[in-house]
Amino acid sequence: MLELKNIRKEYPAGNGKVEALRGVSLTFRKNEFVSVLGPSGCGKTTMLNIIGGLDKYTTGDLVINGRSTKDFKDRDWDGYRNHSVGFVFQSYNLIPHQTVLSNVELALSLSGVSKAERKKRAVAALERVGLGDQLKKRPGEMSGGQMQRVAIARAIVNDPDIILADEPTGALDSETSVQVMEILKEIAKDRLVVMVTHNPELAERYSTRIVRMLDGEILSDSAPLSVDERKAE
Repeated sequence: MLELKNIRKEYPAGNGKVEALRGVSLTFRKNEFVSVLGPSGCGKTTMLNIIGGLDKYTTGDLVINGRSTKDFKDRDWDGYRNHSVGFVFQSYNLIPHQTVLSNVELALSLSGVSKAERKKRAVAALERVGLGDQLKKRPGEMSGGQMQRVAIARAIVNDPDIILADEPTGALDSETSVQVMEILKEIAKDRLVVMVTHNPELAERYSTRIVRMLDGEILSDSAPLSVDERKAE
């Protein structure tokens, strides 16, 4: 279970500070598809980066499977990012001169698995997103939708508990966006997917839960955990 407790994030700005998050508290289920909506600058991506361990909160606590991260060392965050979280970005972040297969295998390079096992897992992840016949292509030979599917395969190859997607359909046309959302919806059946998006239509259609943010605060939550669910988690 993942829980944000009164998370605040401040950035220095000139002689003062900017409050990106102002006391955000959220608890996530082990498997659900959560869309985070809100205008630019409302704190969506900041929250996503804190959940992913890419950014540190100023005050509050991020609790992972019952463990506070207040005393996490760098190696704890490294382990969390490498094994528990998969990232999908709007810009794909693929290595142009590497094949599709190599791009996905790279995500396993820090996991200590053998070369043969890396290939086996990478092929399985690419097959899951419908690219099992594109292994030797390079990103430049693919469409935007195909590249985003490679990015999703890379995110799931380590079998993480959490997938974080930051505007995964932002650079895609509507038809391709639907294909990507279908894949994320399928993935969310057995893990937590948290997606930041500007597209309320897609969010309403595919998510199991919608969180709306404004000015660094939670405005609404369509499916917060019940008291019984919190106890069970």
